Amino acid sequence: MGAKLKNYLHLHFIVFIWGFTAVLGKLITIDALPLVWYRMLIASVLILLFVGIKKYALKVPLKIFMILALAGVAIALHWVTFFMAIKVANVSVALATMSTGAFFTAILEPLWYKRKMIGYEIVFGLIVIFGLFIIFKVETQYALGIGLALVSALLAAIFSLINGKLIQSARPSIISFYELIAGVLFLSVYLVVTGSFTANFFQLSLSDIYYIVILASFCTAYAFIASVKVMAFISPYTVMLTNNLEPVYGILLAFFILGADERMNPLFYVGAIIILATVIANGIIKNKGKFKKMR
Repeated sequence: MGAKLKNYLHLHFIVFIWGFTAVLGKLITIDALPLVWYRMLIASVLILLFVGIKKYALKVPLKIFMILALAGVAIALHWVTFFMAIKVANVSVALATMSTGAFFTAILEPLWYKRKMIGYEIVFGLIVIFGLFIIFKVETQYALGIGLALVSALLAAIFSLINGKLIQSARPSIISFYELIAGVLFLSVYLVVTGSFTANFFQLSLSDIYYIVILASFCTAYAFIASVKVMAFISPYTVMLTNNLEPVYGILLAFFILGADERMNPLFYVGAIIILATVIANGIIKNKGKFKKMR
């Protein structure tokens, strides 16, 4: 099996895990912010242990450290808004809206890499907005969840673009550790300022502890390092494109695990399919263009 194919299949497995992450977010009863704080703290400790076992050097240049810290804040806010969307709406709404991440990447990439925006990207963007309009029209009770998921998708796109450059500068585990610990520190400052570190904050049910450990270890520490490593072989856009299978995996898992709460109006699925099909078409056209340039 070729290295590129192996990494591409690995990426799909990671995306499947992320789809399960959304279900865990619904099963965990605590609020989104403490949920993300626990997730990032436990995951960063696990990755630090991994780095220690491997005897990797933690030292990175100051400039890279600052970029890592910025990425850490972005991923922390991405996860907080994502889990908030799940809790105020449901898994299906949050994941369908999150698939706009590739659209945001398509808009931001020209600015990030200082190139002109391509005409079809604007057309596809309008189609994505139409798909979102359909979802919003039939699921108006989830307006807040849709808004939070859109913010989360934008933050995910920013994070993906930052990591696309960072992978050349440090090991995936080192990148992951600094990003996660930066996210923990950022959220900790907010929790201290708002007086949220109370006794209740540290009182968790056994089921919440169980789900958070799975979320932090398998769905975060492992998936986080693996996803960053994969980006050394696959472009940020392809990663974001493949990430759009997350709602497919997640919605199917939610339907079977959570049941009736995840059954939506048929038009919701029409809107979700429009968004996903547009994003995939965008990726196919982009890859064809790259292939022609290579010939």
